[in-house]
Amino acid sequence: MKGKGFFICIEGLDGCGKTTQAKLLVDRLKVGYNAVYTAEPSQGNVGQFIKEYCLDVEQRGSSVVEALLFAADRSEHVEKEIMPALNRGELVISDRYLYSSLAYQGAAGVDLNWIRQINKHAMKPDLAVFIDVHPETVVQRLKPKKSVMENLETQRRVREVYMRFVESGELTLVDGNASKEKVGEELLRMVLAFLERAC
Repeated sequence: MKGKGFFICIEGLDGCGKTTQAKLLVDRLKVGYNAVYTAEPSQGNVGQFIKEYCLDVEQRGSSVVEALLFAADRSEHVEKEIMPALNRGELVISDRYLYSSLAYQGAAGVDLNWIRQINKHAMKPDLAVFIDVHPETVVQRLKPKKSVMENLETQRRVREVYMRFVESGELTLVDGNASKEKVGEELLRMVLAFLERAC
C-alpha cells in the first residue's frame, strides 16, 4: 500500500471471536496490503497495568478509574503505534479501540460524553466493525473466565451500548453467530469494499 494508511478497529463482546478474526483478517490482507495487527489494552506500560490490575482480578474496581486508564493507554497506543504505522502507509487493524471504553465503562454507568471527552485525542477510525454474538453464547465460551468483565449481566449491558452505535451508523455490524469461516469471509468482504471505495 502506498500513500495514506487506513485505520480499522474490530469491536465485540468478550469471546465473540474478534481477536481470531482480526488476526485472520491481517493475514488475508497481507496479500495486497501492508497490514498490521495491534490491540487494546496495548503492550505499553499502562496497557500492561490494566491487564494485571483491572481485568485479571476477582472484583471489578471503579469504572471511572478504568475509563481514565484506558484513555491513557489509548493515547500512548495512538502516539507510539497507530500514527507511526499510518504515516508509513500501513493498514492498521486494531483489536478493540475507543468503542470498547464507551461500551464497557458506559454499561457500568459512566457518562458516554465524558468518556468521549477524555478520549478526544483518539483519532476516529476509518472503519469500525462490531462482531455481534449473543451474550449467552460468549459466556459459554468464556469458561474459565479470563476477565472480571466476563459475566452474562455485564455482557448483555455492553451489547446494548454497542448496538446503539450500530444504530447510529458509527459501527458496522457483522453477524458473529455464523461459522468462523463465514464471519471471516464477511469481514474480509466488508473491508475490501471499504478499501476499494477509499482508494
